[in-house]
Amino acid sequence: MHPRQTSGGASNQQLQVLQVQGLQRHPASLAQPHLQDGVAAGFLRSVISNLPLWLLQSSESPYSLRTMVQSQAVESLSIGKLAQAGGVGVETIRYYQRRGLLETPSRDREIRRYGSDDVRRLRFIRQAQSAGFTLEEIKELLDLDASEDRARARELAKARVKALDEKIAELGRARDALRRLARECGSGSAGPCPILTSFED
Repeated sequence: MHPRQTSGGASNQQLQVLQVQGLQRHPASLAQPHLQDGVAAGFLRSVISNLPLWLLQSSESPYSLRTMVQSQAVESLSIGKLAQAGGVGVETIRYYQRRGLLETPSRDREIRRYGSDDVRRLRFIRQAQSAGFTLEEIKELLDLDASEDRARARELAKARVKALDEKIAELGRARDALRRLARECGSGSAGPCPILTSFED
């Protein structure tokens, strides 16, 4: 006995296979009502249940791969790339190493490799120097970062804040003196500008 043919020429068995595999978008006229309801419902349930996985794979896979590549790149810096990342010269890196501020890694195929921790440490050193910390104080801060001596860290920070406040006040006085000088020299009076007088309190 031959399988029953639909009006479009496809057998019920063939139609079910196509519906389950999702390879055919057939018109409603090709499927019998009970096949359409059962197979279509099963197919939709399969699509919905797998949709989060498909979305997760399509959205995370490229990002995860890119993140992994970037992470590997950061963990394999030459000393020149480390210096570039920190905005310093190679000799500055070596000087910091001699002072005990940066570690000197072992050689990997005749080349020393640096990672993200070294970049982070180098940037901190530069920022601390900009805040007025001496290299001795910076080394102490780096050592305190791995300890639980919070009181000493607070003491160093408070001392530096006080020094910065004094420096800010000094810079403010210099700014006011320069404003007086610009005003006096722009008044149109004859003679030299009163430079020394402008900086007198």
